[in-house]
Amino acid sequence: MNKCLPILIFLFLANYCAKAQVIAATDSVVQLYGVVMTADSLKALPNVSVEVVGQNRGTLTNEKGIFSIAVLKGDKIAFTSVGYKARTSLIPTTLIGDQQSLIQLMVTDTFFQPTIIIRPRPTKEQFARDFVNAKVEDDDVEQARKNNDDAKKRVLLETLPADGREAVGYALAKNAQRYYYSGQAPPQNLFSPIAWGQFIKAWKRGDFKRKRNK
Repeated sequence: MNKCLPILIFLFLANYCAKAQVIAATDSVVQLYGVVMTADSLKALPNVSVEVVGQNRGTLTNEKGIFSIAVLKGDKIAFTSVGYKARTSLIPTTLIGDQQSLIQLMVTDTFFQPTIIIRPRPTKEQFARDFVNAKVEDDDVEQARKNNDDAKKRVLLETLPADGREAVGYALAKNAQRYYYSGQAPPQNLFSPIAWGQFIKAWKRGDFKRKRNK
């Protein structure tokens, strides 16, 4: 019994320390929630980045400027948004309870562009020449029209590889055909009039000629 007493004391102390650490970690978690607004007009700011500094995690405010995130006591919270000065807020370590509300006001940040000098063309003739020869990118409608062209679709069909869905469907069809004729010889299309008819139509269309020229 005397030999087992130190072991029992050690296990008791280890269990006590583990429970104390769990209680301390649970007590330090704080649910931080609040709203982010402009300082001059008190309008809600959506899509403001709310990040815990040094921990690579955070959240964004919704369309009403409201946010909610779980943090620890002593964490520093950074608020950033394009066009506004960054702000930070510290969660006090002496906070009582597991909830904290916050109203964060953001101040407009002025961004100065470098000096830009716009100069006209030397002559009207040069402007007309450059304007006519300028390459204008196709918009979405024109690009969709070109992609729906019959010649373009044939080129895409012959050059683009099969995607995952087409490859899986082809493999399943081949397996189904093999299982269907399992234990017997599959039919030969050499004596099939339908296969010969398809071959003659393809030959008249010049399918084999186009493939040979390629």
